[in-house]
Parts: sequence; C-alpha cells; structure tokens
Amino acid sequence: MSVVQAAVSVAVAFLAVAVVRTRDPLPQLMLFSIFGTSLALFFFVLQAPDVALSEMAVGAVAYPIVVLVALAKAKRRER
Repeated sequence: MSVVQAAVSVAVAFLAVAVVRTRDPLPQLMLFSIFGTSLALFFFVLQAPDVALSEMAVGAVAYPIVVLVALAKAKRRER
C-alpha cells in the first residue's frame, strides 16, 4: 500500500465517523458530500476510475436530493 492510498484510506475512515457522529442534518449533508468525494478519490487511487466516476455521479445528484426530501417529510410530520 502506498502512502497516498494510506492517506486517502485514513481520510475516508475519518469522514465516515464524522458523518455518523454529526447530529444536525445540514452539516451532516455537507460532511456526507465531502465523504462521497473522498470515496471517489479513494477509488481513483485504487485504479478504479469507472467506479470513481459512478460514485461522483451518484454522490452529486442522488444523495443530496434524497436527504433533502427526507428532511422535508420529517419537517412536515412535526407540524
């Protein structure tokens, strides 16, 4: 394992823990986006550019939309 792979692995692990430990939804969404980007970088470093591109596409489009829709429904239920 190279130094770059080790550094990116540590970053992915740290961001995963940060996402899980964050309780407020908006900062959690931002951290989750950064986590997705670091995960795509991890796949690229491991020489899987097709998987990295797929992660970037899904992470950029699907994750924020799903989280925002879930937040809207949760707010509606609170009323």
